[in-house]
Amino acid sequence: MKAKYRVHQKFFIALWVYFVIRLVYQSQDYFYLFSTPSCAQADVLTPEKNADLWNALNEKIGTPAFQTSAIDWLAGAVRVPTESFDNMDPVGTDPRWDAFGPFHEYLLGAFPLVHSTLKLTKVNTYGLYYEWKGSDASLKPLLLAAHQDVVPVDPTTVDQWTHPPYSGFFDGKRIWGRGSSDDKSGLIGILSTIETLIEAKFQPTRTVVLSFGFDEEASGFQGAGKLGPYLESIYGENGFAMIVDEGSGFIEQYGSIIATPGIAEKGFLNVLVEVTAPGGHSSIPPPHTSIGILSALLVHYEKHPYEVKVTRNEPVYDTLQCVAQHANDVPSHLRRLIKQSVQSNKALHRLQSFIREDRVLSSLVGTTQAIDLIHGGVKSNALPEQAWAIVNHRISVVSSLDEVKAADTALLEELGYKFNLTYEAFGSRISEEGAPASGSLTLSDAFNGGLEPAPITPTGHDAAPYQLLSGTIKATYNAHRAINDANSIIVAPGMMSGNTDTRFYWKLSPHIFRYNHHNAGSSKNPLSGVHTVNESTDVDSFLEMIRFFTTLILNADESTTL
Repeated sequence: MKAKYRVHQKFFIALWVYFVIRLVYQSQDYFYLFSTPSCAQADVLTPEKNADLWNALNEKIGTPAFQTSAIDWLAGAVRVPTESFDNMDPVGTDPRWDAFGPFHEYLLGAFPLVHSTLKLTKVNTYGLYYEWKGSDASLKPLLLAAHQDVVPVDPTTVDQWTHPPYSGFFDGKRIWGRGSSDDKSGLIGILSTIETLIEAKFQPTRTVVLSFGFDEEASGFQGAGKLGPYLESIYGENGFAMIVDEGSGFIEQYGSIIATPGIAEKGFLNVLVEVTAPGGHSSIPPPHTSIGILSALLVHYEKHPYEVKVTRNEPVYDTLQCVAQHANDVPSHLRRLIKQSVQSNKALHRLQSFIREDRVLSSLVGTTQAIDLIHGGVKSNALPEQAWAIVNHRISVVSSLDEVKAADTALLEELGYKFNLTYEAFGSRISEEGAPASGSLTLSDAFNGGLEPAPITPTGHDAAPYQLLSGTIKATYNAHRAINDANSIIVAPGMMSGNTDTRFYWKLSPHIFRYNHHNAGSSKNPLSGVHTVNESTDVDSFLEMIRFFTTLILNADESTTL
């Protein structure tokens, strides 16, 4: 009987211990759920001083007559091809730049009030700098940026387009053509907004500056690369309250609408991997030609991608925290994992595994590599004396150019030794000096244009530009749908997958945002349709962009915190 009692006693003790442990575990879950950073949302921000004007313009933007004007403005811009190409010669030398002359003539005719009211200066012939002078010179200006150029249309794909690529065709819902999304929608959206504000007799208190480059798709050195220093010479370092350029928009995820203004950009480096080896007749080949060796090196690259590591100090982590805090349909285990990761390294490691399984998320977090170009040989019966490839890296915001160069150098060192090659990487000799070799391996910056990751824009409670942008996004979303809901859209810090002209504006302001309020719907790939056939823009989405720029200009104009 006593033995039976002891068994029961042990059972109840064990059960009690289990419940205590379970309670502690669950209490930790709730602790993390309610004590971690909450991604506090800004209030909906609408103009006060210019409330009547804002309401009147919102009504106007919703009219059929304004929609017709907006369609004409964007479709007309698409009909003027403004292609930019890699490795173009300087302006004045390469005749392909002449394509921007007709585009300027189009803008002059389409937006007469802009050109009669704003001061226009052309930088490096085709860069457009507009200044809309405000009445209070003590206020730092607002800078709105976009680019005039578009990615070239591959002639072999023209017959794949639903409508010709430079037709600007409107099918009743969408405007079709190259540049309709990237980035003439942004440029025309800004000019449409200002034309409409001038027509409504608005006069700014805060100066508004427009900066439109013309070779963003070809790295931007001729356009924004000249505009940035020019603007700095006029307004000084950190001379702007905030900068808004092309970028992300909003998308439906986890049962909620989430806007992700880009607060950072990854860096990039194009690594030229070059192999040389003795030539000769191909009838007496060596065990490995230069092409064969290069192939082995490239396979080694792809077998060893950069490890994706997430830290608590990067925008994507902040995005996930906002999603966990505010999105409606996040699976409970994922929500708990994201929130626990704030204080638990173990949870952070598990979150890292989740990110690695998502190709888009992992590409935003980690340093990536893509073998994009390759060349070797000149004749079928001649051994190739040289073969090369270019590996494109997009560098994590928590990494650097030097870190990537060091990693690539170390990655190929063993194979350089295996194939008996002298090895030089980024100007440094790696292999032993004077040792006999049967060829060479050289790593270098392909175009001498590597870029460090961008500075991260502040997003805290005291970051007035981010708070103003967030409130503007919420106000725009509500106004376009005639709703009044503070929680209709979540604003979360985001990351850009590519680079924009803002790379040349870093000295102008620490508050740089890559965001144009593009409605991506529920697409899993927000960039679908960009840089490929059938690029098009939904007219309703374009009208909402105009509403966004209108609200942004008016909110910034009366802000006392920027």
